Amino acid sequence: MATPTHQLTDIGVQDHIAIEIPPAGSYDPLVLFLKEKMETKTTASCICRVNKKLVEKNADQYIPQNIAIGPLHRDKNHLKTLEEHKWRYVFEATLDKCVKTLRELEHKARLFYAEQIELQSDEFVELMLVDGGFLIELFLKYAIKGLKRRGDYVFNTSGLLYELRCDMLLLENQIPYFILQGLFEIVPIPEQCRLSLTELAFRFFRSMIPGDHRLHLVKFGQEGNHLLDLIRHCFLPTLGRVKAKQEGQRGLPYKATKLKAAGIKLKKATTEDLLDIKFGKGVLEIPPIEVHQYTERLFRNLIAFEQCCSESTRHISSYVLLMKSLVQDERDTKLLKAKQILTNYDVIEKKQVSTLFDRLWEDMNVTENVSNFEFYYDGLCEEVKEYKGPSWRQPQWHWKPMKEMKPGLILQRRPLPRIATVIAVVFILLVLVGALFSIISFFHHRF
Repeated sequence: MATPTHQLTDIGVQDHIAIEIPPAGSYDPLVLFLKEKMETKTTASCICRVNKKLVEKNADQYIPQNIAIGPLHRDKNHLKTLEEHKWRYVFEATLDKCVKTLRELEHKARLFYAEQIELQSDEFVELMLVDGGFLIELFLKYAIKGLKRRGDYVFNTSGLLYELRCDMLLLENQIPYFILQGLFEIVPIPEQCRLSLTELAFRFFRSMIPGDHRLHLVKFGQEGNHLLDLIRHCFLPTLGRVKAKQEGQRGLPYKATKLKAAGIKLKKATTEDLLDIKFGKGVLEIPPIEVHQYTERLFRNLIAFEQCCSESTRHISSYVLLMKSLVQDERDTKLLKAKQILTNYDVIEKKQVSTLFDRLWEDMNVTENVSNFEFYYDGLCEEVKEYKGPSWRQPQWHWKPMKEMKPGLILQRRPLPRIATVIAVVFILLVLVGALFSIISFFHHRF
């Protein structure tokens, strides 16, 4: 049998070498060792557990309630109901090929988890097979009505699909997306399906993703680590960042009602891309945000992912900080609703909406020093702070510096010079009384 050859090619202008690895199936132990070592050096973990303090405080926001996807919650008793149902979605016809592919991907898949997964190789491959197969079949049945069976528990249980979506966007409830891609290339796809895996997944989640679905499908199709990461792509801004002249700007200088009082116009943006906020000529344009029951859970897990993954930008965290500085009480909520910037929250208490960004911001402070991360909107907030247009009116409020704040931005009223005000009023009254006596004296002497 011929021994596989391994070519080492000097790139010259680059400071690394290219290694041509033979096709799968012809690996010798050395090649397999080198392949795994290369994966270890280049693969960053992007699935991790959320901070314990946050989970203890808001367990339902981070822990799956109906289904476990991946290894982190596989043994939870309250998730056993759907474990048996998953097996009905496994593709028996291509079982050999699926197992072979998953074995080749196992090492890289384990690296995606921040903690060591205490499962034997066969157990890990079985887990990826069952969970990956379930997700693919779920997406297919959701997109193609003819594939649904009359007795299918998932589709016949009222409200379960919504609950599954909520569980499948949790950071701790993910498997690597390349596992799904590898299986999708092997399993038999119905002839009536002309959609890619990305299109199928997007259809399943698009009710939770605000904005232009055609544009988001393009964003969703970008390379992602897992399903939550693909959803995050849909939120990323399309506008260029406004760079700040000076560092340290953390949020808007005034809340919504005070910006309006100062002469800055708040306007619903024509774009539906949530993070495309812009300011110009005294107008702050903010895309509409629909606040639903799942909104807080989605934001919490997107923020947790940004904190977990070193390669992730902090767009969602920056958005929460900006909105927290804008919405501080029910009056701000009412104003943004009137401007159609806050919509679809009639099923949620108004107080919950006005404190949504407060809660998110407070918990961000628990897990990190939020003054350290790169604030995406620093330049925009700087422009608002420096604006002095024709309609500008200096409000009787000041912006408390970040270092003096409790979690969040707090606006406080300046103490009015009451003594000076009283003196001024008394002076005006004396002038009026003097004028009155002068008029009376004039008419008295004349007549």
